Parts: sequence; structure tokens; C-alpha cells
Amino acid sequence: MIIKDKQLADSIYLILAALFIASLVASNLIFQKFFYWEPFDLYRFEISVGILPYPITFLITDILSEIYGKKKANQVVIAGIFASFFSMLIILIADFAPAIENSPINNTIFHQVFGLSPLAVFASMVAYLFAQFVDIRIFHFWKKLTNGKHLWLRNNFSTFASQFIDTFTVVFLLCSFEILPWSIFTGLLISGFLFKVIIAALDTPILYLIVFAFRKRFKLKAGEEIL
Repeated sequence: MIIKDKQLADSIYLILAALFIASLVASNLIFQKFFYWEPFDLYRFEISVGILPYPITFLITDILSEIYGKKKANQVVIAGIFASFFSMLIILIADFAPAIENSPINNTIFHQVFGLSPLAVFASMVAYLFAQFVDIRIFHFWKKLTNGKHLWLRNNFSTFASQFIDTFTVVFLLCSFEILPWSIFTGLLISGFLFKVIIAALDTPILYLIVFAFRKRFKLKAGEEIL
């Protein structure tokens, strides 16, 4: 649907794209710290802090897919790839640059924190590339099949499948690169996937609220997209 207030729609699209890229780059930079979460003493999640901003990227691609369409969502995914590889290049240069004697962070500490980031970014990008395109494709498959109805169905089905692909691929590559030991592969896979599934289920009301706001502001019918 061609709308009247195209400038506002484009501005919102840029903000969502910026949030997407920032979340993606941040998740790659902070991945080396691991924490545990034990909700109601039911299960102990042992996961990287890099997983915290990552579900935001899938929520945003679902918003973009629903409101702006498949092409616009794919454009943000590709932009995220370029941003991540550019950040990897900056980290490599910064790691190579020698620290002065009075530098608060010396070469050893900097390398310890960021030295593995390029490999992590590569592993994350391979997983991200597969997962995001699968997410968008499945989302639009269900959108077409349900004639734009049942937003919760395509949101969760697309995210569950893509998050498993993402979690499996990134953990497998990190273990293959010997960044992480194989002994924790299964635990990280289960914890990472379950955590993402829980977050995906919890963010469904948020998605509904945002989509409702878009439809009301731009007078969109169910399944209609901004052109």
C-alpha cells in the first residue's frame, strides 16, 4: 500500500534498521562473558551475554517483514552483514596497534577481550546469514498461507526454526575453531535455543502492539505492507 506519510515511515524504518545493526554488532563484541540464569529453579541456563541483544534482531526483522515487506527486511539483514564485517576489520586494526606505556588497557588485556572477536564475528555471521533469511522466508510463507492472519503463528514458527539454526551453527563453529570446548557443546545448544524460544514467545505481545500501532497510524489492513 502506498501511504501518504512516506517520510515518517522511512524514518521509522531507519530507526529499526539502526537498532537491528547495533544489537547485532554488540552481541558479537560481548560474547566472551558467560552467565547463568535459573528461573524458578526449573532449569539452569548457561549462556553467553552475547545472546541478550540477539533476539531483538529477530523481533525487528519480523516487524519489518510484516509492515515493510520481504525486500526491506532482507536489505536490513544485508546491511547487518556489512556492519559486522566492518566492525571486525576495526577490531583487527585496533588489536594490531601497539599500546603506549600509560594506556589504561594494555596489549594483553585488549587482545584477551577482543582477540577472538573476528572468529566469533565470522561464526556469528555464517549462522546469522542462514538464520535470518530462513526466518524471513518462513515468515512470509505463513503470511501468504494464512492470508495475513494469525501473526503469532508466523512470528513464532519462523523464529523457532531460525533460532535453532542460528544456535546450532554458531556453537558448532565456535567449538570447531576451538574458541569453546566441545564438552559444553550440547549444554550451550540446549540452553541457547531454549532461552531464545522463551524470549520469542514473550515478545509476541510486543510484536502485536507494535504492528497494531503501525496499522492504526498508517491505516493498513491485516497483511498490508508499506510500499
